[in-house]
Amino acid sequence: MLLVGLTGNIAGGKTEVSRLLGELGATIIDSDVLAREVVEPGTPALAAIAANWGNSVLAPDGSLDREALRSTVFQDPDELQELNEIVHPEIEKRRDELIAEARQRGDSVVVCVVPLLFEKHMVEEFDKIVLVDAPRPIRFERLQKKRGMEEAEALRMIAAQMPAELKKVRADYVIENTGSIAELRKEVEKLWDDLQNEAAVRSEEAPVS
Repeated sequence: MLLVGLTGNIAGGKTEVSRLLGELGATIIDSDVLAREVVEPGTPALAAIAANWGNSVLAPDGSLDREALRSTVFQDPDELQELNEIVHPEIEKRRDELIAEARQRGDSVVVCVVPLLFEKHMVEEFDKIVLVDAPRPIRFERLQKKRGMEEAEALRMIAAQMPAELKKVRADYVIENTGSIAELRKEVEKLWDDLQNEAAVRSEEAPVS
C-alpha cells in the first residue's frame, strides 16, 4: 500500500484535488472530516471540550456549536493550544484506524489530507507527499470571492501559514492549481498514474509472508 500525504496552504485547492483522486480510485482520509467526527455527541473529545469551556459551546441538541467555540478559543493562543491537545490526538487515532482498515482491505493508494502536515512534522509518516499550491494573489482572491472573507481576515490566514516555497522543496509532487478545473483534472490524472505506478513497484518489492 502506498500512503500519501496531501497538503497545501489555504485556498490552494487540496479539497478539489482529493475529490478528484477519490473519483479515480484513491482511498481518501480527510483530516477536516475526521475533525468533525471526533467531536460528535457522545465522543470523549466533545465531553472534554464541554468540561473545559462549559455548555456555552454546545448547541441545544448537545452537538458542538463551532461558532461559539471559535469565538471563545481562537483569540487566545493558550486556549487554542488546549483545544488542539484535546482534538488532535483523537484525529490521529481515527486516522490510524482508517489506515489500518485500508491496509487490511488491500487498498493500493491511500491519500491522507492533512492541511498542517509540514507544520506538524508529519513528513516521515508518509511514503509520498503531494503539495497543492497557487500563488498568494490567487489564494487571496479565492478566499474573498468564494468564502466571503474580509480582506484583513484573508490576509491574516494566509500569513499565518508556512510559506509554500518552504514546502515545495520537501514535497515529492507539486500541483500548481492556477487554471480551470479541466486543467486541474489533467494534472491530477497524471499524478494518479504516477501514484499507481509507485504503488505497483512497492507491491512487487514487498516480501512474501
